[in-house]
Amino acid sequence: MGDASSILGWMSLACWIVVYSPQFIENYQLQSGEGLSIAFILIWLVGDLTNLLGALLAGLLPTVTFVALYYSLCDILLLAQIYYYRWKAAARLEKEEVAGGSAETTGLLAGSSSDEEVRVKTAAENARGQMLRNAICVLFVIGTGVAAWYFGPNKAKTPTEDGPMDLTSQILGYISMLLYLSSRIPQIFKNRETKCTGLSPVFFAFAMTGNITYVLSICSASMDKHYLLVNASWLAGSIGTILLDIYVLYQFIHYRAERISRERSAEIAVVA
Repeated sequence: MGDASSILGWMSLACWIVVYSPQFIENYQLQSGEGLSIAFILIWLVGDLTNLLGALLAGLLPTVTFVALYYSLCDILLLAQIYYYRWKAAARLEKEEVAGGSAETTGLLAGSSSDEEVRVKTAAENARGQMLRNAICVLFVIGTGVAAWYFGPNKAKTPTEDGPMDLTSQILGYISMLLYLSSRIPQIFKNRETKCTGLSPVFFAFAMTGNITYVLSICSASMDKHYLLVNASWLAGSIGTILLDIYVLYQFIHYRAERISRERSAEIAVVA
């Protein structure tokens, strides 16, 4: 059981390491971060910070602490990327207005028609590149788990199953759980408006996989009632976000036809 917990824990950590990369790349390719809800990222950031503090106080698995710290930094970088592209788009529009040009925007992308034309022409190349990057990320996750099993110690330590729970860390854990669960709500509502345009489904797929392997790593480490109770808030938060991420992925499928229609309309507008 200890070996399984170690492997799953490292696979979960690998998922968290690569989880943001698809959305960073998506934003870079579109030169826009408008597919993301600002409220989603902000609430997630606060959840990561409270999770980090709670994990430190509770002395939880090192992966939990590292993930919370890493996530907090990535949240900040993602917000910076969104606002950078907003500033860049505003500066471009202002420059075109001064030059007497007409800046035509389409959908979520605050770019000119020429920018849209370039994006349409390179869509196939970007798709192939994205598939390759996703495959590399999947191999990285699997390879990390295998490497942890091969190079790790033969016997993993069984987590402590007795002792009092730290009330402060538990309170912070449940606060972070509520924040993680509520963070998805603004994104779900935004997806209804944007039809998931500008959002990477792989971002949520890796987040879901990371949570699944994380839950399994805790449960495979020990099924002692006290141990599970100590980790209850983190388990509940992970399970809840798994369900919400499944719904977000469902939105990608549900709105697919409307996204294709928007893209075709954009192509027609460019040609016209």
